[in-house]
Amino acid sequence: MKKPKGSGGRGGRGDRGEKKKTDGRERGGFKTSRHGTGKRASPAGPKAAQKRAAEAREAGAHAHAKRETSRFLGGQAISPPPITGRETAAELIDTAFLAYNAARLREACLLFTRKMLEADVTVGLTLTGALTPAGLGMAAIIPLIEAGFVDWIISTGANLYHDTHFGLGLAMHRGNPQESDVVLREEGIVRIYDIFFDYDVLLSTDAFFRKIIRQPEFQRPMSSAEFHWLAGKYVRERERALGIGTKSLLSAAHSARVPIYTSSPGDSSIGMNIAALALEGNQLLLDPNRDVNETASIVLSAKRGGGRSGVFIVGGGSPKNFALQTEPQIQEVLGIDEKGHDFFLQLTDARPDTGGLSGATPAEAVSWGKIDPDRLPDAVVCYSDSTISLPLLTSYALANRRPRALKRLYDRRQEMMDLLLRELEDATGPGDATEVDAKLPMHR
Repeated sequence: MKKPKGSGGRGGRGDRGEKKKTDGRERGGFKTSRHGTGKRASPAGPKAAQKRAAEAREAGAHAHAKRETSRFLGGQAISPPPITGRETAAELIDTAFLAYNAARLREACLLFTRKMLEADVTVGLTLTGALTPAGLGMAAIIPLIEAGFVDWIISTGANLYHDTHFGLGLAMHRGNPQESDVVLREEGIVRIYDIFFDYDVLLSTDAFFRKIIRQPEFQRPMSSAEFHWLAGKYVRERERALGIGTKSLLSAAHSARVPIYTSSPGDSSIGMNIAALALEGNQLLLDPNRDVNETASIVLSAKRGGGRSGVFIVGGGSPKNFALQTEPQIQEVLGIDEKGHDFFLQLTDARPDTGGLSGATPAEAVSWGKIDPDRLPDAVVCYSDSTISLPLLTSYALANRRPRALKRLYDRRQEMMDLLLRELEDATGPGDATEVDAKLPMHR
């Protein structure tokens, strides 16, 4: 039986085989006003005409003339010079790191060097992963501190504990991660993947911390920044006695007055030794309340008077959150008007889709008030092993930027806390200020 015209059949609707032009749309639903009539080839344009035009150009050996420029084609053309082996690390990053995560590392280098290292920016560095055992404290972090490129730090306690080995003249060695751990245990060797060291390194470092923690100046509650500054003094004295120069970032931070916080003070061998001495009646207590308020005061002070705040996150984890939560502490908890950090730079191998904080993007942080939404263009995440990317970024920064004046934030802790208290009083009103003032820990 013959079907009525337009009722379907092989062609579906009766007019499907014809080119449909309605409401300014070509077949496929794309607006002709957007894609034109063939002046510039488009995946959504007329394919046959574009093909014929390309063949005609090629047949006539005509050069491909530059056509109107799309805003999407404004980036640098990819045409790197050949690598010769004579390039510096900075030159290699500028000329050959053009796409994928290499390009993100280049963007990270440019963000850090051209924007975050301006004089009015306060830079907070966070450290996770076993960076100091690999020598990156000496290779990268100390040079950044001494150049004034890092103003305050949040680190895992493990990084600071293993950093101390070097300041005490104790050795870490390169090793083979395929060795038998049973044999290593029998021979008294401890490993961090492919880093090997004698078990006595742990015992000697534990003994050092227990010795200094018993000193009278440690017999009171204090912020982790104050503890690390005092510990850095003793590490520096040991370095001088051994004549080994500056090997420890605790020592370097002590000299530069860079405050170092740890977000989980009990989660390291340093915290374990503090806990052990508490059983003997030692009065040292690391007060997390002071850490929360001090770090918030650093960020608030950085933002007042036209200044800016930047976070440089190496890895992720608890130190990343502790640095970023300074803005919710200021805004959400204390009720002080603020917008968020101005610069966000992260080197990480963590994915965002697992829900972990390590992989959380700067865009997600905007919803928490952690990052200023107006400054998202100044946010870069480089998905890379930080043991590769951190040395490269450090080299790039030192090659392209002169040292900055040290901000010496450790010496300004009380001044910054006073600012926080004044703004808290303005936000809460005089009636609540006395109660709040009494509850917030003050600093010696």
